[in-house]
Order: sequence, then structure tokens, then C-alpha cells
Amino acid sequence: MTARSSLTIVLAAGEGTRMRSSLPKVLHPVASQSLLAHVLAAAPQGTGTSLAVVIGPDHHAVAEEARRIRPDALTFVQADRLGTANAVLAARDAIARGVDDLLIAFGDTPLISAETFARLRAPLAKGAAIAALGFRAADPTGYGRFIVEGDRLVAIREQADASAEERKIDLCNAGVMAIDGRRALAILERIGNTNSKGEYYLTDAVGIVGEQGWESVVIETSEDEVRGINTKAQLAEAEAVMQARLRKAAMEAGVTLIAPETVHLAADTVFGKDVTIEPFVVIGPGVSIADGTVIHSFSHIVQTTLGKNVSIGPYARLRPGTTLGDGAKIGNFVETKAATLEAGVKVNHLSYVGDATIGANSNIGAGTITCNYDGFKKHKTVIGKGAFVGTNSSLVAPVKIGDGAYIGSGSVITRDVPDDAMALERNQQTIREGGATRYREMKTGGKKLETKPEK
Repeated sequence: MTARSSLTIVLAAGEGTRMRSSLPKVLHPVASQSLLAHVLAAAPQGTGTSLAVVIGPDHHAVAEEARRIRPDALTFVQADRLGTANAVLAARDAIARGVDDLLIAFGDTPLISAETFARLRAPLAKGAAIAALGFRAADPTGYGRFIVEGDRLVAIREQADASAEERKIDLCNAGVMAIDGRRALAILERIGNTNSKGEYYLTDAVGIVGEQGWESVVIETSEDEVRGINTKAQLAEAEAVMQARLRKAAMEAGVTLIAPETVHLAADTVFGKDVTIEPFVVIGPGVSIADGTVIHSFSHIVQTTLGKNVSIGPYARLRPGTTLGDGAKIGNFVETKAATLEAGVKVNHLSYVGDATIGANSNIGAGTITCNYDGFKKHKTVIGKGAFVGTNSSLVAPVKIGDGAYIGSGSVITRDVPDDAMALERNQQTIREGGATRYREMKTGGKKLETKPEK
């Protein structure tokens, strides 16, 4: 199978009017990725594979998404909506280059798997002209029925054209198909439009193959895998199926989900070993979670990298660009954005850390804010290793807090604090060189700290 070349054509030209949205249908998300992204990820890739996406006029966003996911993707425009076979032939130039296997899929079936594409290709390697994907429908009403004689598929009968007996058949057409690439153009170009809608139907390819004495076969899959998305309700149904898959895969990989049905995962979430996720956690795209990390309830995490043995939440929000080193701790009602917290950093309560770098083993007290936005631009806060920032402090960026520095509670810091210095006076900038060491020595000796400025 790996030695055979392939072209996958993904049909993504539909307007999706029933979605009631200005967003093209295939760009709606499931598990934090577009419907199209899921299909392209499942399509064959690597040496000897090629990919074409058929889009509608002016669907530039769809073309951009296709190239983002698969930089090798070619895009073709279906100028007129004249049926599925017409859509496939929009990519005629790609088909004409010649491949062993031509795969035809749809951009609104996000649950299809790479394994199913491989199963579809297998009969072509044994001489079949067409392998069509089918499923056993709980309610077949409205679906095309597979008419099978022995192991051969002889026709696909649409609901309107089916006899009463044929309508009892529950083996239905999923629309996904594999065609022998050497015969594909000859088959597709013979499809006519002598039907009530005057459209060119891909399903007619089966009859044409039969007329030539070639073989068509059926490959079965589950109904869930070929769910097409036409409405927001169907989008929600697909999300539920995908979430169930992702939770199961996570738990099989060793992740502890205390209440799986309450946890929302993204398709690209990466887990280490012995990760624990408590109830009501939302994990968005671009999240990596290393060994031993615990995410407590009601936390929301997006585009974040978590090191080993990290503790998050409850009620924490980690926004894009957050990186936490091993053993770091983010507590309740803490928000981070574009922030790097090195190993052992603690931000336990009610704080905002944005556009910041915090050195290893520093402590950020409750109510601390990195004031990163001046109304026009974002600015950076840098906190050194082993620093201590007291409660209710405001760090007005751009500003640097040195290694081992001590910021007293309620301070507003508007200029850099050197290594091992103290900033103690509330709402002022009184900084004492070396004060942090003396303060710690005095604390160790049980002496009371003199809070007046040194002379």
C-alpha cells in the first residue's frame, strides 16, 4: 500500500446556508480545529501522496486554511454548483497527472479516520475500480442505498428513485469513494446529468464501472465516522462524538479524568504520564501537558506549555503564549498571557501576569498585576530568580525586578529594582540596595523589620 501513489480530493465548496453563519461551513470548529483540518489531517500524506481541495468562488479563507494544515495542498474552484462529479472534475488537472489511487472525500466529515482511507485504498490494489464507503444507518431515510450482489456493488440508488423493497436496505452511501486513478478520468467524464436537477452525480460512477465489466466494492464503517455537518445541531453532535473519542484516548494513554464527561479537550492536546484533570476543565488548542501535572476544576487553558509536576487552578485562566516550568504553581483566579514562568514559580491567588518572564523559584503574592498595557503598546516585565513580590503590588512595565529582590505589599514599581534590593514603601519607589538579604536575616533572627527608609 505504501508504494502506491494517491491523490485525495476534498470537496469543500459548499456554502453551508443551513449553518446560518457568515463563516464557510468547513471552517466551523470541532475540538478546536476546523472541520476541514480534521479531514486533511486524516488524508494520506507523505511520499507519493498529493492533495487537492475544491472550494467555492471567493472562499479565500478556506484556501488559506487548507494550506495552513497541508502546505502541499492544491486548490481548485468549482465555479458552478452542478453536482459532486462536477466538483471532482474541477480538479481535473490534478487527476490528469496520474496516480494509482484517487480518493474523494468531503470537507464537512471531521470524524473520518486515516485508517478508513487506508481501508478504501486496499481493494484498488487488488484490481477493483471503485471502493465506496458505506454505513448501516439507524434511520436510512434520505440516504442513497447500496445495491449489492454478493461482494459487488452494482448501484447506488437515491431515496427518490428507490423501490419500496430497496428502501428497506440500511446499508447507505457515505459519499466517500476511492477510484482507480488510471481509470478515473475515463469514468468521471462519462457521468451525465440526465436527472431532474440536471446535475452530475458521483454516485453514477458505480453504474458506469459495471457497464465496463469492472468491479465496485463496499467498505463499511460506523455511522458516527461519516457524519456530515449541515446545521449547528449536527455540529454539536459531531463535537460530542469527537470529545468522547479524545477522552477515551487520553485515559487509555494514562491520563486521569475524574469526571470525563465534564472535560473539554482539543484534538491536538499532548499529554505526558500521570496527568490528572479534575472536573469542568476546558483545554483549547496548542496545549502540551507534561508528566505529573494536575489541573484543578474550572480552569481554562489555551496555547500553553506546562512542565512536569505543575499545579493549575482551580479557576485559573492560561492564555496564549504561557509557558510554565517544572513544579510551577498557578492558583485560583490567576490569569496569565504571553508569560514564561520558570521552574518552581508560585502565583497562588488573584493575580494577572501578562507579557512577563519570571525567574525560577520566585513568589508572586496575591493581587499582583503586571501592568503591561499603557493604552497604546504592550510592555515587558522581567522578574529575576528567587524574587518575592508582596500582595497587591503593581509592576508597571517596562520594568525589571532583580534576582532575589523583595517587593513589599502594596508597592507600585515603576523603575527597575536591582538584584537583592528591597522596595518597601507603599505607593512609592523607595528602593534599598541589599535590603532583601538584610530583611531575610532579620526575619530569621526573629527581629522586627524597620520600615523607614535608610539614611
